[in-house]
Amino acid sequence: MLGLRARAGAAAHLPCPSTPPFSAPTAWLPRFARLSPLAALAPLASAPPPASLHGPARWGAPMRRPGTHSRPPTTRVFCTAPSSTTQREGKELLVQHLLVGEKDVRLLVDLEKSIIAGGADLSDLAVEHSLCPSKENGGMLGWVRRGQMVQEFEEAAFTAPLNKVVRCKTKFGWHLLQVLAERDQCVLQDIDPEELHKKMQDPSFLEEAQLIDVREPDEVAKASLPGFKVLPLRQFGTWGPVMTDEFNPQKDTYVLCHHGMRSMQVAKWLQSQGFKKVYNVTGGIHAYAVKADSSVPTY
Repeated sequence: MLGLRARAGAAAHLPCPSTPPFSAPTAWLPRFARLSPLAALAPLASAPPPASLHGPARWGAPMRRPGTHSRPPTTRVFCTAPSSTTQREGKELLVQHLLVGEKDVRLLVDLEKSIIAGGADLSDLAVEHSLCPSKENGGMLGWVRRGQMVQEFEEAAFTAPLNKVVRCKTKFGWHLLQVLAERDQCVLQDIDPEELHKKMQDPSFLEEAQLIDVREPDEVAKASLPGFKVLPLRQFGTWGPVMTDEFNPQKDTYVLCHHGMRSMQVAKWLQSQGFKKVYNVTGGIHAYAVKADSSVPTY
């Protein structure tokens, strides 16, 4: 496809991804998942996940205590319902979990018992016991896809039936995880200014596509493109919570800013909200003016 390049950056293979910086409130999620919409304003160059998720496991002590012969728990799913990895190809999963150290086998067993037999909530247990930074959000990891996690965690998540607790072990320790929902993967792509310019010559494109400009009003006054609705990033707290009321997640959505960085932030956030196809204008309106339409002013 001319002018389009899939976003295929190399993903860090973590035991589980850190909480996405572009999460926003979702009405049906439990309270721990309702992150402040201001989280979407985190810069793309935000600090990486804590070192405990990148470096080698720091809980490498033997799990057996001297003089004991108990075997550590094995990875298994706590239900007999069938699951299929084939059915989940091309899917994203909404996952929450908790993490304990390798030597904390007794704690792991007690926690899973409290969930299965006692009806405890995994999110509450994560807040109290998890070693993962996601504990601040009740263990909520957000929407994840294949390739973002280490193999053991990924396989456990993608074979677990919805809402069933799964136990798995990675080099980071022992996890209890739960898949809360699944959906089709959303697409985030770049679009070159020249390709966008060609599309904009078609009146039907301007009617069918959703065009969003996230620059500030004073910037828009200097240069703008027809059909783009202005949603200043600084006013995200106003329009973010009602985005799915104003725009259709099923339609193609194009995001524009000055040089393509702020628009990428918003494009990633829209993807996290379930918008199926999101396009970031490479280089922003500056590149559009230089490469596609010289009648558009630069600033």
